[in-house]
Amino acid sequence: MRNNKVSILSLGCSKNLVDSERLCAMLRHAGLEACFVDDIPADGSALVVNTCGFIGDAKEESVNTLLQACQAKKKRKLRAVVAMGCLSERYRSELDELIPELDAVYGKFDWPGICEFFGNTKAEQQAGRVLASAKHNAYIKISEGCNRHCAFCAIPLITGAHHSRTAADILAEVSALAANGTKEFNIIAQDLSSYGRDLQEASDEPLADLLENMASIAGVEMIRLHYAYPADFPYGILPVMARHANICKYLDIALQHIDDGVLEAMHRHINGEQTRALLQRIRTEVPGIHIRTTIMVGFPGEDDAAFESLLAFVRQQRFERLGAFAYCEEDGTFAQRHYKDNIPQKVKDQRLERLMEVQQEIAWEINDAKVGQTLRTIIDRYDDNEGMYIGRTEFDSPDVDGEVLIPAAKGSLEVGYIYNVKITASEGFDLRGMVVEAQ
Repeated sequence: MRNNKVSILSLGCSKNLVDSERLCAMLRHAGLEACFVDDIPADGSALVVNTCGFIGDAKEESVNTLLQACQAKKKRKLRAVVAMGCLSERYRSELDELIPELDAVYGKFDWPGICEFFGNTKAEQQAGRVLASAKHNAYIKISEGCNRHCAFCAIPLITGAHHSRTAADILAEVSALAANGTKEFNIIAQDLSSYGRDLQEASDEPLADLLENMASIAGVEMIRLHYAYPADFPYGILPVMARHANICKYLDIALQHIDDGVLEAMHRHINGEQTRALLQRIRTEVPGIHIRTTIMVGFPGEDDAAFESLLAFVRQQRFERLGAFAYCEEDGTFAQRHYKDNIPQKVKDQRLERLMEVQQEIAWEINDAKVGQTLRTIIDRYDDNEGMYIGRTEFDSPDVDGEVLIPAAKGSLEVGYIYNVKITASEGFDLRGMVVEAQ
């Protein structure tokens, strides 16, 4: 295609975003004018939509976005629409039939094919990446795929078996980004707990060793861990987290449930007692840690007693961060093939609402307790409408957690820098504060 401009619209999770960033680098290396967009553009460019196929709502959003993009092409606002990513990896033929107006459909990793579609064959898989976010923070994907095969999850069907990047490759990427001004590194994987166990040269504690080396790189100010798996947890990371100030006291670990029967049906490879022991050890070895978890309600077999047990567990654990969703059948999963989705949607919705009401109260109380504390805060941007800077503490991951609102004159602080901020007020999920000193 002759027009050189290619827009990339990335849907879904941060792992998808990293894929989009690598694609963008390949497109630019191949001589194309590639950029990121937050919505469907109307500038005559070609649009690549990196789709999500994880749960029903995400799949619906992806399909609707593709349909809207094809309508924009029909009105000559776009010259081409290309689908890629998780949804098209699983449902390529179905997408071709459902949306014949698509110019091309690619899987999750066929980035050279996309470059060739645009008439460029110089694509190189190692072309690097172009950050879609501000340069002061980045996501680092350290492995792909998953071997856990939870009953409800389609991820292994999309991404395949778990495979780790080498530590040398990861550390080289972090070093290059840090040298270019990136200060915050959010470490992501579908299964962080399994990192390195498939590498021949790996040590007994591959993730702990990776973090130890990463924390020593000049310019790395914040490291945050996402998507650990509770079974076979890499306990060696805990003393490393406790020892290094630039490793955030933050862990994202999806627990899904606490009832033994539900956990067994989910194929989570852990029971309630083991889960509680895991959480106690994490909090003991890393004092002050903030734990983010994900909970599922309405899984087949979750009766009233199991749900009430889950509510009691959440009240007792007082998770600093918690997200939740209601079970929905995913094609090809064990649950879809072997269980009956017999809990009415109304009941699922009611349980989800009750759970989030409990968590909201906990989260607000935890935020209230931060008033008067001084917290390391990275500045993300200045809000002209509000006349204040917006930042995040080490306990807040981009896009999913709260923010710190800092009333200050424009130009008085540096975006991307870390300051000590004294918290002066709690406003629900967000905080308000004032800078005490720069770090």
